[in-house]
Amino acid sequence: MKISLVTPAGKQSRAGNRTTAARWARILRDFGHQVNISMNDDGDDADMMIAIHAWRSAKSIRAFSQHRPHRPLVVLLAGTDIYKFQHSHTKVTLDAMERATKLIGLHDLVERAIPEKYHRKLTIIRQSSPPLPSPRRPSKRWFEIVVAGHLREEKDPMRAAYAARLLPSTSRLRIVHLGRAHDPGWEKTAVAEVQSNTRYIWRGEVANWEVRKQFSRSHAMLISSIMEGGANIVSEAIVCGVPIIASRIDGNVGMLGEDYPGYYPAEDEAALAEILQRSETNSAFLKRLEHSCNKLKPLYTPAGEKEAWQSLLKDLGVQS
Repeated sequence: MKISLVTPAGKQSRAGNRTTAARWARILRDFGHQVNISMNDDGDDADMMIAIHAWRSAKSIRAFSQHRPHRPLVVLLAGTDIYKFQHSHTKVTLDAMERATKLIGLHDLVERAIPEKYHRKLTIIRQSSPPLPSPRRPSKRWFEIVVAGHLREEKDPMRAAYAARLLPSTSRLRIVHLGRAHDPGWEKTAVAEVQSNTRYIWRGEVANWEVRKQFSRSHAMLISSIMEGGANIVSEAIVCGVPIIASRIDGNVGMLGEDYPGYYPAEDEAALAEILQRSETNSAFLKRLEHSCNKLKPLYTPAGEKEAWQSLLKDLGVQS
């Protein structure tokens, strides 16, 4: 089967959308399908389309639906689709959902955020990640917290830096931020913070192996987003055994569970500073976070993701 896999992220991008597209293409090729990844495609010669992002891929979704109305069309709902564009760009986003044969969500709470009429189309596929090649060796000099996410509004990217400023002078905390600035304004903000905040290091966009190297030396990973569709970096941290500190939003709770002990209220640097200090000074609490993440590992295996795709394709009448 010829599958058109459309993603808004270009070939050289290290954004989560591109990572997801590349991983799904490998899975589908392992099933014997021919997969073409592109940023825009009407899918005219494809037997099936998988579109990552309802709003950003709307043009391709509409074209395929019009040209090949009886062929399977699968749409991944990104975080901005679910929590932003279905409200701000309602007509286009809901049209993409309407045209989809199946919708994919990446965390367990997606259903309560989309219109009820689309619940029957929704399938949850948990993103997987390989483990670290060797045991973690957290820094002994610093208490390192890694933030792995691009600098843009949805990520609330500077919250960790602001919280770090509130910790006592005795703290060895260091925030290591990996991610590209979305625009010159965010770059200016990050550079200014580096110059004024000795606890904040911004390394910009790095290769995945560098992210994993930083995982190995970090004591915990922080995801501070105000909206997420189910971040791959969370599943990666889980599989790598890195304790997670997370903003309490549906996209994180839907992956980590309601009872996960490492949440703080989104956009609240005082509360974040408190949990960062607790993580640094209370080894039992940090162990509790690690143990909680380790219990989730079986949910984010490559075998589990592959099985979810097999089930989805079976529902569509496609052999895998």
